[in-house]
Amino acid sequence: MTAHSGRTLLLKVDAASAGTFQTVGGLRVQGLELSQDLVDVTHGESTGRWRELLGDAGLRRGRVSGSGLFRDSASDELVRQLFFDGVVAPWQLIVPSFGTIEGPFVVSALDYEGRHDDAITFALTLESAGPLTFAALA
Repeated sequence: MTAHSGRTLLLKVDAASAGTFQTVGGLRVQGLELSQDLVDVTHGESTGRWRELLGDAGLRRGRVSGSGLFRDSASDELVRQLFFDGVVAPWQLIVPSFGTIEGPFVVSALDYEGRHDDAITFALTLESAGPLTFAALA
């Protein structure tokens, strides 16, 4: 992955689930965690007492966390309302030179911070609520 400005990481949501994503903010700092629980099937006759795992059986989940600036006050209001309503909505995280992660997420945390000499920033955490897809950039 080549170097890019942090402001080019975009967070988009389709609040109406109509297939139209709108940018709600640019992320200055972001994290993407994809994980899967493991299912241990080790037994008394496992070769050399090595752990054995059952493939494709664990629970998968995704978490996006980040902080940045809202695009505008309408974006701030939209994300805040999704949080208070507990709505599961389609989201996209666009990472330049990498690709797009897309799927249903719920806003599990939303924080605001502001310094007297800077803009108000937000921090949020999105938890997956269904299957995620990854589309690599060509």
